[in-house]
Amino acid sequence: MNMISYFIPDNVQDVLFAVFQILFATIWIWLPFFLVVAAFKMYMRYIQLHFIQKQGGTLLEIKLPAEIQKSPRAMEVVISQLYQTGTSKNFIEAFWDGKVRPWWSLELVGIGGDVHFFIWTQDKWKNIVESQIYAQYPNVEIYEVPDYTYSLVHDPKKWGMWGTYFKLTQDDVYPIKTYVDYKLDVQEGLEEEFKVDPITPVIEYLGQLKKGEQCWYQILIQAHRKEKITDLRLFPQSDWKKRIEAEIKKNRQALKEKVPSITGEGMIEIGRVPTTGERETVEALERSMGKWPFEVMIRAIYLADNNAFTAPNIPALINSIRQYSSNSGNGFKLGWFTDYDHPWNDFRRIRRNKIEKQMLDAYKRRSIFNHPYKNFHIKPYILTTEELATIYHFPGGVATTPTFARIPSRKAEAPTNLPG
Repeated sequence: MNMISYFIPDNVQDVLFAVFQILFATIWIWLPFFLVVAAFKMYMRYIQLHFIQKQGGTLLEIKLPAEIQKSPRAMEVVISQLYQTGTSKNFIEAFWDGKVRPWWSLELVGIGGDVHFFIWTQDKWKNIVESQIYAQYPNVEIYEVPDYTYSLVHDPKKWGMWGTYFKLTQDDVYPIKTYVDYKLDVQEGLEEEFKVDPITPVIEYLGQLKKGEQCWYQILIQAHRKEKITDLRLFPQSDWKKRIEAEIKKNRQALKEKVPSITGEGMIEIGRVPTTGERETVEALERSMGKWPFEVMIRAIYLADNNAFTAPNIPALINSIRQYSSNSGNGFKLGWFTDYDHPWNDFRRIRRNKIEKQMLDAYKRRSIFNHPYKNFHIKPYILTTEELATIYHFPGGVATTPTFARIPSRKAEAPTNLPG
């Protein structure tokens, strides 16, 4: 008995041999097709990367005043203006110019306890972003700043790093707990001490970091739309709003039950009184129907020099967004992350060094929707403008972190030279 027969039964060998014969006999059919598809993918990757490079990128820092009386609804208006599908007008733009949809990065950053709000945008959208922010928050100050990520180079001998992606606990048709659920939409003008702002735990976490520690939250957003041939999708995704309608119908159907008829003949279907959780779920789904949907990916990175690295700050980072979760709705949970469970999973840290470099590079490029890190370790999900405004907005005085520097309050109007 030969060695191959010892591991593979004779009948399986016969099947494998027949398959190889068929593949070899038809190689002139499938190999050219395979090569054409591979060449087309490489070509599209090249021209899209070239298009992205030509667009450039600008990092804006927003300095907040001591008093912000507006609810997160103001940020929802700002984000709504970023719903730009960037549809290619023709096949030349799609397959010759490599045009891709615009995207943005909303970033919350703590550096040695100093808290910063950033928005990254392609150069051509810079004035639009500034004008929309000033329109809703005339007292803020916006500066174009150097990219804080460029000063850090991956070096395990100097820096410790832990990174993760957050994913949803349920299907993305179900919304997270938003500022509307926290009643912030009806509390404008209310004393700050009586408000509960869900973004406060994130700011508190960023503000407690010590010298030598950094934490970066990155929220990448891109307008969601029904796919077209220029999106290079062989199988289009199901329509998001239709999925919501199906969930609403399913939830309403669950509120019906069959009981014996009064006459005793057969069963009849009646509606029952919904529980508080069931009612809130349906209301949240219906509210989402009227909002602009964005494809979203959230990643976070904790960095510290080796003398300052504090392991408990990792679970604290994970827990800092727990307030967005709801038992009757959706929430965030830990997705892919840079750790390996056991030392033998990663001999001499080779695999971890590689993925840390990739994640750091992906963060710097603000890449997830397009090459070179398209769908890198996680598939983007959909959040509405209401949900996005909940996890990224400018807080009022309820955020009292000592290291959260604010500019002096002043009454001012937006600059007059900004585009409309």
